[in-house]
Amino acid sequence: MTATRAHELLASRPAPPARRIALHIHSEAERRLRLGHPWLYREAIRKQRGEGVPGDLAAVYDRRDRFLALGLYDPTSPIRTRILQRYKPAEIDARWFAERLAKARYRRQALIARRDTTAYRLVHGENDGLPGLVLDQYDRTLVLKLYTAAWIPHLGSVLEAVGAVIPSARIVLRLGRAVHHATPHLHGCSDGLTLLGKPPSGPVGFLEHGLRFEADVVRGHKTGFFLDQRDNRARIEPLSRGRTVLDVFAYTGAFSVHAARGGAVAVTSVEMSRAALQMAARHYALNRTYPAVAKIRHRFIDGEAFKMLEQLARRRERFGLVLLDPPAFAKTKAEVRAALAAYAKLVRLGLRVAEPGGVLCLSSCTGQVSAEAFFAVVHRAAGQAGWSLRELARTGHPIDHPVAFPEGDYLKGLIASCEPLAELRPHRGA
Repeated sequence: MTATRAHELLASRPAPPARRIALHIHSEAERRLRLGHPWLYREAIRKQRGEGVPGDLAAVYDRRDRFLALGLYDPTSPIRTRILQRYKPAEIDARWFAERLAKARYRRQALIARRDTTAYRLVHGENDGLPGLVLDQYDRTLVLKLYTAAWIPHLGSVLEAVGAVIPSARIVLRLGRAVHHATPHLHGCSDGLTLLGKPPSGPVGFLEHGLRFEADVVRGHKTGFFLDQRDNRARIEPLSRGRTVLDVFAYTGAFSVHAARGGAVAVTSVEMSRAALQMAARHYALNRTYPAVAKIRHRFIDGEAFKMLEQLARRRERFGLVLLDPPAFAKTKAEVRAALAAYAKLVRLGLRVAEPGGVLCLSSCTGQVSAEAFFAVVHRAAGQAGWSLRELARTGHPIDHPVAFPEGDYLKGLIASCEPLAELRPHRGA
């Protein structure tokens, strides 16, 4: 779709509704809201005055009919209201959005000021006071991702605010999986639509720690790149020196390229998406100006991660640094047990291909799994497999992915040296 057509589409959208729905909530929901939680579920509402559509504003009242908050209403979602404003009524318009954007940008000033990195998250949804909205920047391209159709009627005000606070060449719209099914409420908006500027002709380029990468902002996972692992990629670079590296769930090879520049002897990237591996090869080519990247021995393995780890183990291949960065294993609480079992299996398989004295790096982006449960299952699985893990670091969220409520704390990682338990026991007669 051309920029002109996108402009016409936005101009034809219905204006944000002037009406406000009144919601009276239960005491437990009131307590959570006062503690800063940004969501009101359907079950939290004890009385509602007025019906609405996605994007209506809902005024929330406590048990004594006192104003508590104002939020975006979405009857198509279990999260009925996402809180925007607390305790004091406000006009939710371009000026209000601009103030939120300016605060979010200020929090990231140290990162934005860096010359060697030009991609970061500018708005992290609920954690920056704009629930259900993510804004990522890739050099001069902004990607606006919406996780609720309630934002669609407010797009004009949001874009006006973005233009006032964050200079850019283009803005691309991405829609979360649940929003795709809200067709009657999208008013012609679609995933990958360029809202401002010229549509990208292909992946857009950016820098991370001085390395050159590209993101498919129209069709790629998330907004085109996994920006939340930036700090972890920097951590593994010096650990790669002199080691053979295995990068499992490699996607487009960001960890792999950092390991190559760090002085790895060889890098193996495992990914089930051929398109992602083609992009990984492209990323190696883009960074051949670094001698360590230019001379690295690397191979790409196209296949499912668990099966490929089993094959590598049967072939008795061993690696000095094993990187395991899987996708989320659980979306709901009911899936947590299966997710923990998957992490345990992944640890066992990873250690089967690790060299004694090597390094294991495992990440979890499963928000339903707590950090306590994750680290416990990692150590338990290692012990059951006959290995000891000595922690070098526990990692979490980078500065541009702040955490403001419990469900927002999803990312955790472990970097550990690993030794077979048998080698740690004293020999007889010693």
